[in-house]
Amino acid sequence: MSWFTRKDKGILTPTESKREAPDGLWYQCPSCKKAMHTREHRLLAYTCSNCNYHEKIGSQEYFELLFDQTRYTELDAMLSSGDPLNFVDTKKYPDRIRATEKKTGLKDAVRTAHGKMNDADIVISAMDFSFIGGSMGSVVGEKIARGIDYALEHKIPFLMISKSGGARMMEAGFSLMQMAKTSAKLALLAEAGIPYISLLTDPTTGGVTASYAMLGDFNISEPGALIGFAGPRVIRETIGKDLPKGFQSAEFVLEHGFLDFIVDRKDLKDKLSSLLGMLA
Repeated sequence: MSWFTRKDKGILTPTESKREAPDGLWYQCPSCKKAMHTREHRLLAYTCSNCNYHEKIGSQEYFELLFDQTRYTELDAMLSSGDPLNFVDTKKYPDRIRATEKKTGLKDAVRTAHGKMNDADIVISAMDFSFIGGSMGSVVGEKIARGIDYALEHKIPFLMISKSGGARMMEAGFSLMQMAKTSAKLALLAEAGIPYISLLTDPTTGGVTASYAMLGDFNISEPGALIGFAGPRVIRETIGKDLPKGFQSAEFVLEHGFLDFIVDRKDLKDKLSSLLGMLA
């Protein structure tokens, strides 16, 4: 039985002979640190099986979760930003746009599409934080406005999924104008009696919170999402006081009357269908 005994101390396996798990096979929750198979994570709508932490996801994942059989038609897919101010910071704005497009495969920070959700027609605009922090520029405002126009024309509900750091500084006043533009379009939707649901995800801040994100017939959110206008540090420095525990979390915002309800992402499709069914 000598083969059960290690005669030499230490592990002498050469580095090149060691086998490692392929990248992307496992997901580790940043909240509870539990590891789970990425396939299981995806089947749970990108939430943790242990603590229910909702991982940040983009427009493609939301489209897969909400549209039946992931069948949808994207609107204005190739619309991209210009450079109205000839803006330069650490690099020229057009160069930053091109680099971000190449990195993310996206044309801007929002995608709009229409299709069926549980056999009912719907238009969905979903933001992508990976594109310059989900910042709201002219293209974001225009694509949302055109999505609302499509909903108006075809008399079908509109869902906005917000995930943003706020207005895009590279477009200055042009970005801020999108707050009024999208709000005016939503007023037309309200006049026509067409439902508008706003889903706030982590994070939703700045000018997006101050405009279309808070104008829904129903304002709903995912658990634990950061929702606010200015960041906690800026507010703390302005008022000179410590902020309440959990300040600007979805649960805090709900408690203070700014949300209608919080919905688990795994239940999102069915909850939205039920809500729209009651509004029909």
